[in-house]
Amino acid sequence: MKKGTVKKLIASVLAGALMFSITACGNKNNGGQDGNPSSSQSSSEGILEKIKKSGKIVLGTSADFPPYEFHKEINGKDEIIGFDISIAKEIAKDLGVELEIKDMKFDGLLTALEASKVDFVMAGMNPDAERSKSVDFSKIYYEAEQTILVRAEDKEKYNGVESLTGKKIGAQKTSVQEKIANEQIRDAQVKSLGKVTDLVMELKNKKVEAVVVETVVAKSYAAANKDLAVADFKFDAGKDEIGSAVAVKKGSKDLVEAVNKTLDRLISEKTIEKMVIEANNQVDNQ
Repeated sequence: MKKGTVKKLIASVLAGALMFSITACGNKNNGGQDGNPSSSQSSSEGILEKIKKSGKIVLGTSADFPPYEFHKEINGKDEIIGFDISIAKEIAKDLGVELEIKDMKFDGLLTALEASKVDFVMAGMNPDAERSKSVDFSKIYYEAEQTILVRAEDKEKYNGVESLTGKKIGAQKTSVQEKIANEQIRDAQVKSLGKVTDLVMELKNKKVEAVVVETVVAKSYAAANKDLAVADFKFDAGKDEIGSAVAVKKGSKDLVEAVNKTLDRLISEKTIEKMVIEANNQVDNQ
């Protein structure tokens, strides 16, 4: 055999051995640390399983929306209550975990959900088409009408959509109410804020003429504030403004099913209706 041929044969053998070594290392890494596939299995673990392992479920809400969720001092301690909170507690109970509540501005809730800072969101939220692109929703658990909150002295003045033409209107940022104000009130000057409590102060201080809110919320604020009143009309409900649902991270099918199971129970027992009445009775008279 020629010397050049021998050199080529040796080089070929060495190259083959090197390739085998690289492939073996690649297969080891693909299987997880030290070839253990558990790490890849862990990354695909369902959100529901993670919640049960942690022993708690984290709720994201915006506690400025009575009777859905709001702050109240109970036995000298500030607490977040409301019928959304009562429903959330039932969801946690059915899962066998503790409920942790994180209060934040409404327009930051879905961002927190997508970033896994919360496990689910309840804030009187409508499951509209735009939100459904980024998160998944449960079934509707409560249907509501939309109206305006006005100063008591202006109740007769603002008695229809036409009377609001060109006026300064308050609405919660990124909410269905903001959409209604922009689409159903002609030439409206819409002022959007993150919290309904701030919008109510704008109304009281005559910075806006009316605030678009759900009727049940408007009634709660009017009951707690003698200088406020609920208008005698309601807005047309669009196809996306059909009620409130629980939001979860996109692809969390297991959690949606668990939430819907609790909602089915509460709806069939008519428990949610009782929760709404109880929450309305708990709104402070100020």
